[in-house]
Amino acid sequence: MKNDIQTKANSQMTVEEVSQKYNNGKKIIACVGHKKRFFGISIGIIVIGIICNIIFGANLDIQFSGGASIKFSYTGEIDETELDDFIQNMTEDRITTSFSTDLMGDTGNNVSVQFSGNDAISTNIQQNLESDLQEKYPDNNFVCLESSSVDASMGFNFLLKCLAAVALASVLMVLYVTIRFKKIGGLSAGVTALVALFHDIAMIYFLYVIFQMPIDSSFIAVVLMILGYSLNDTIVIYDRVREERRVLGSKADVGMVFNLSSSKTIKRTIITTVTTVIAVLIVYIVAWAYNISSVKDFALPMMIGLISGCYSSLCIAGPLWVMWQNHKKAKKAASKSK
Repeated sequence: MKNDIQTKANSQMTVEEVSQKYNNGKKIIACVGHKKRFFGISIGIIVIGIICNIIFGANLDIQFSGGASIKFSYTGEIDETELDDFIQNMTEDRITTSFSTDLMGDTGNNVSVQFSGNDAISTNIQQNLESDLQEKYPDNNFVCLESSSVDASMGFNFLLKCLAAVALASVLMVLYVTIRFKKIGGLSAGVTALVALFHDIAMIYFLYVIFQMPIDSSFIAVVLMILGYSLNDTIVIYDRVREERRVLGSKADVGMVFNLSSSKTIKRTIITTVTTVIAVLIVYIVAWAYNISSVKDFALPMMIGLISGCYSSLCIAGPLWVMWQNHKKAKKAASKSK
C-alpha cells in the first residue's frame, strides 16, 4: 500500500517538486516539450540534403562506381585548380583529382587522378599524361607512382557488401537495445534508437553530397564508427530512464521521466562529445595544414557525425520513445473503456 501511495504521489508531482526531490534542485531540461522544434530542425536539414542530392548527386569513388586511377608525385607548389583544369583538358573522360602530402615516405606532394568508366588506363595514356605534365610543369618533376582500375560491377558489389555490413550492424544494435531495455518497452527503445541511427547516417551522407566528397570505403568506416558512438549515447540515456522510472514509479509521466533522465546525463554526454570532437578537429587541422586529403575526408564527417549522434540521442530518440509510450498508454486506456 505504501508503494502504491508513493507511486501515485510521484505521478502527480510538479516539475519543481521533482527537481527538488530527485535532481538536487537543478533545472530539468524539457527535451520532450521542444520535440516539435527538434523534429523541425532535423526535417529541414534532411530536406536541404535531398535537394542538394538532386542537384549535385553523390560523388561515388571508383571503389564503388568503377574506373581507373593514376597517382603522380611532384615537388614544389602548384595551383591545384589550374592543374585539375589542365588534366581535364588532356582527356575526354570525366575526372576527379585529389591532392595529398606524403609525410612518412619520400614522394613529397601527390596528386591522384581518377577516371570514371569501366576501362583500364593503357600504358600509352599514362605515358602521354606524364609527359604532358612534365612539359607543362618542367620544374616540378612529375613522376607516375602507380595506376589501378576497378570494374564497375566489382565496385557495385563492393558497395552492396559495405551497405550490408552497415545494415547488419544496425540490426544487431537494435536487438541489443530491445533485449537490454525490456523494462521500459524494449521494442520501442530499439526502434527509436534505430531512427536516431538513420538520422545520423543521413547527416553524414548529406555532408558528403554538399561538399562533393568522394564516397569511398572511408565513408563506410565513418558510418560504422558513428553508429557506435551514437548508440552509446542513447544507451546511457535509456539506462538512466530505466533507473529513474524505477524511482518515480511506473505510473509517473514518461515525459517527466525522460526529461529528468536527460537532465542528469546531458552534461556527461556533451562533455564526452566535445572532447572527442576537439581531438578529431586537431587531426583535421593537421591534415589540412599538410594537405592530407584522405585524413581530411575522414575527420570532417566524423566531427559532424559525433555532433549529430549527441543531438539525435537527446532530441530524437528520447522524444520518439516518449511519444510511443504515450500512444501505447492511450491505446490501452481506450481499450479498457470499451
